Amino acid sequence: LKPSIFDIREKHMMKLPILFLLSTASCGNAFMLSSTPTRPAFTLSMTSSKEESKDAKLLERREMFQTVAAATASAGALTSLFPQIALAEEGASSTKQSVVVAGATGQTGRRILERLAATPNLVVTGGVRNVEKATKALSESSTVVRGAMVQSVGSVDTSGVTLKHLDVVEDSVDAITSTLSGSDSLIIATGFVPGNPLKMQSAAHAVDNVGTIRLIDAAKAAGVKKVVMVSSILTNGRNWGQADSPGFVITNAFGKVLDEKLVAENYLRGSGLDWTIVRPGGLKAKPPEGPLKISAEDTLNSGEISRDLVADVCVAALTDKQASNKVLEIIEDEGKPPKVFNGLNM
Repeated sequence: LKPSIFDIREKHMMKLPILFLLSTASCGNAFMLSSTPTRPAFTLSMTSSKEESKDAKLLERREMFQTVAAATASAGALTSLFPQIALAEEGASSTKQSVVVAGATGQTGRRILERLAATPNLVVTGGVRNVEKATKALSESSTVVRGAMVQSVGSVDTSGVTLKHLDVVEDSVDAITSTLSGSDSLIIATGFVPGNPLKMQSAAHAVDNVGTIRLIDAAKAAGVKKVVMVSSILTNGRNWGQADSPGFVITNAFGKVLDEKLVAENYLRGSGLDWTIVRPGGLKAKPPEGPLKISAEDTLNSGEISRDLVADVCVAALTDKQASNKVLEIIEDEGKPPKVFNGLNM
């Protein structure tokens, strides 16, 4: 097995297989990966409303996870789970899988593209609005201002990537279907960028709702088998008593973006496609500073996470059957209840 990348503390630290993490993630539980400074191994800790921490099955999972992590470290395996496991399951190791990243020039999209481009036996396509501008943007490092945060992004080696025109606002379903034709999977990393206050709601509606639905329709028409969608925690906040929470109020003030995302999420769920919805907390450009925490649907209302970890989870979710038709809410664990969201103290 070549495990998926989990960059817990620094970019090139030991990696962990998401396969075993997600196999233990169930409704009502939140699992965290934590590292110890004294030995190269990772442990799995759990918080549960049902207080099942002493359950024999959990202990067996923990022992198995530690064994796998130690084996991973000793082998120095730092490559991605995708697509070797999928190919092994199909018994066709010579067949190349193909994936399209929609929103490939965005801060999360470019990180996803970078990881996929470094994966062997994989045909990678970056969906971008302007191929010429995207080629230049991806080849350069830059610093951008998003709301209250200043974020830096590194350059991406696109030598193993094909960039194709894809505009979820302007393109028809037929045009997007043509772009996705022949692809096995799709990662949706699109999202509107707040700008003119008078146009934010229409922009969020066009990109995060209508545009995303257009992508899903095109994926079905093109024969895509798997869709991974990047969304946000609190997207469904109204339905679990979070409509007045600071995180929901502040985030949704930008064009009612959470309400728009929820429409697209629900559309994907009912599409008949194999899907995974990744809901990160507030997004940070810097490397991970804490262990990854994967929580059940509609459980997190604050917390932040490195875009690097979001990209890792998205790539791993492409082939991990434990992530099939599931919502994964993810943040970095701080060892205490999170109180920060999108750079703001809650």
